[in-house]
Parts: sequence; structure tokens; C-alpha cells
Amino acid sequence: MADKPRILQDGKDLIWSLIALGVIILVVAGVAGSCSWGFGSDATEQNVPHFDVSEGLRADANTMGFPIRDPKVPNDWQANSGSTQEIAETISSNVGWITDGGAYVQLTQTDATEESLMRKLLGDDTSGNGTRDIGGQMWVTYENLEHQKAWIVDLGNVRIGVKSRGKDDSMQTLAEAVLAAKPLAADRPMPTG
Repeated sequence: MADKPRILQDGKDLIWSLIALGVIILVVAGVAGSCSWGFGSDATEQNVPHFDVSEGLRADANTMGFPIRDPKVPNDWQANSGSTQEIAETISSNVGWITDGGAYVQLTQTDATEESLMRKLLGDDTSGNGTRDIGGQMWVTYENLEHQKAWIVDLGNVRIGVKSRGKDDSMQTLAEAVLAAKPLAADRPMPTG
């Protein structure tokens, strides 16, 4: 009896081939480090990358033409990110933490306009929804359609934004901490001669 043409055979061999291919992909991705494994409460601290906020902000203070502050946040917040980004015709300093409640909170400092900063943080579909008096300064509050929030304060030579999707308490804590921090002094090379 002749074998059936390949197209008429059942899908068992196809399914087994796909399973084998899936296992190979998972092994390669795991070895390459592009996947992290964890379930429930196990996927916490061990999966959060570490970032030295103070060193990052000190470097930004040495290169950016506006004041940079290094806020003292609660000890149980874990710093996990830092970057610089272009905003309009200037640049911003960005750092972020995972709070004790598991929410991400970002601090952005820039000399861009408030509107440019708001659009960078939340996008175009954003509306202002009030103000908050924090540390004697008036912060304008914004929210986008994805329920991300940003609070922005204009201190004259710098605009500061606090962004999160988490609770207002952590945003309030960060806003108070950044206002309480004095601008970092830029390191100056010692004169020789």
C-alpha cells in the first residue's frame, strides 16, 4: 500500500515539530538572557535592574546647563533606570525607581518648556486636570488616556516632572524629596600651574 501524499497526512508531525521548535527558542532566549523567569511574588527584586541614581545625576549635573537635584527617596525604593533624552531643542535627565508598592516612578529634569516636557512624558492625548501645592510650589497635574500621570513644576531655570501610573502618595513623596534637595554643584577641574 502506497503512502498518502504528505498534504493528506494528519497534523501530528506538524505539532511535534512546532513543540520542538518552541523548546529550542526558549532555551536560546534563556541562555541569551533576553527572558526573565518568575511568577507572582517571586518576580520582584531579583528581576529589577540596579541603577546608581546619585552617580547618574552627578554626571548630568556636570554636562547639562540647568540645575540637577538628587532627591533622597525612601530606602525601600529600588532605583532601576537612568537616561538622557532630547526634548524639543534641549535635553532631559531621567531617573526612575520601583516603589515599595511595586509602582514605577520617574523623575525628569530639563530646561525645556512645560508643554514640551508634558508631551514628552505623556504624549499628545493629554489634558491638564488641576494643580497641587507641594513644598510651597505649584505643580500642574496632567493625565493621558492610558491613565499615566505627570506633575510638573516650573522653577524658572528648570522644569521638573514626576511621572507614574501608581498611587499619588509615591508621586507626592518624590515631588517633596526633589524640592527639598539642593541643586548639585558641577565638578570643576582643579587649575594647574
